[in-house]
Amino acid sequence: MAKIKQIIAREILNSKGLPTVETTVILNDGKAGTASTPTGTSVGSYEASELRDRDDKHFQGKGVLKPISNIEEIIAPAILGMDAAKQHEIDKKMIELDGTQNKGRLGSNAMLSVSMAVAKAASKSALLPTFLYLREFINKENTVVRIPTPLFNILNGGKHAGDNTNFQEYMVIPASSKTYSESLDMAIVLYNSLRKIMEQNNFVTLVGDEGGFAPKLQTNKDGLDLLKQAIEATSFRYGFDVFLGLDAAATSFFQEGKYHIKDKTMPLSSDALIEYYEELNKEFHLLYLEDPLAQDDWNGWSEIYSSISQQTLIVGDDLTATNPYRLQMALDKKTITGIIIKPNQIGTVIEAIAVVEVARQAGIKIIVSHRSGETNDDFIADFAVAVSADYVKFGAPVRGERVAKYNRLLAIEKEIKSL
Repeated sequence: MAKIKQIIAREILNSKGLPTVETTVILNDGKAGTASTPTGTSVGSYEASELRDRDDKHFQGKGVLKPISNIEEIIAPAILGMDAAKQHEIDKKMIELDGTQNKGRLGSNAMLSVSMAVAKAASKSALLPTFLYLREFINKENTVVRIPTPLFNILNGGKHAGDNTNFQEYMVIPASSKTYSESLDMAIVLYNSLRKIMEQNNFVTLVGDEGGFAPKLQTNKDGLDLLKQAIEATSFRYGFDVFLGLDAAATSFFQEGKYHIKDKTMPLSSDALIEYYEELNKEFHLLYLEDPLAQDDWNGWSEIYSSISQQTLIVGDDLTATNPYRLQMALDKKTITGIIIKPNQIGTVIEAIAVVEVARQAGIKIIVSHRSGETNDDFIADFAVAVSADYVKFGAPVRGERVAKYNRLLAIEKEIKSL
């Protein structure tokens, strides 16, 4: 039994140059785990609360000295001496210490960094890779140890790219029959093909928050056209080897009951926007559509579910926010066939696993995702494999904070072969 001996928290920078929390948990057997929390840009209303200092003299109010203080003065005294393998008890203790519905007292960034660091330290103590260690906390019935299919966001839009488009992520999705190594190779070929297409069309090849290209486009549909051209310029077969996906992040362009997109001159009702998605679907045969409607437009979600969920995966992110109550509402109202899982939306490892379990029982697809403001922490890659996710979203296959996750999956792929 390895007990928690020491906890050290510090302020570091994430991929957007914003402070975030990094925590090291040291056990009495000498093993240690270090974890840092990501930050979202497009943040749903139902996510757990990320705590920031709001002191203009320190990182323009974005500092995280307050959550670090909460780790050192509130969390550490309560969990020092606890068995690191008792992840349920440690996470539960932090939830009790916080005592709010949304982690508003201690901060999800404080709690999650501790929760992940404990899991990493305990896995080392157990002499197991993190993905195998975390499987001890899931119901392993009907699950296999495999690498999820990656969704590569190679064209960034919306809040991730200065609102160059309304839609936030344009994804290429390798066929699930491909090995992970093949998928990663494919992503690099497609990324470079897209770059070439953009250069030929005199687009600037600057990138957005998640490493995808961020051209200024006349319409949202133009993004899908560019991806299709990029695929057709390679040996890959569109609709067979590789598919297209879209994260609309519709809450970001929903104002006063209407949807405002650059493809249409007038604001759209839910029904009109759904008709637009149906048009896109006829042309591009989208495999994946995330947050097509705003986070509280339940009627719209039910409508699009009825309309295209037989052909296209309808995925909730802002709608569900890795929250068990929001997930249950979405299931009861028949609105989704897939859910995004982001541990920092809920605040602890065990709570994130619990939401995965509900989703799996309901028979919907599980997509484990990073955030736009990432660190080089690769915990999320182990987590995705541990919970047998169907897909992972880590951004484009470039930039250190994205590549750290993809490289970790390469290592896990090799480890799985030796099991």
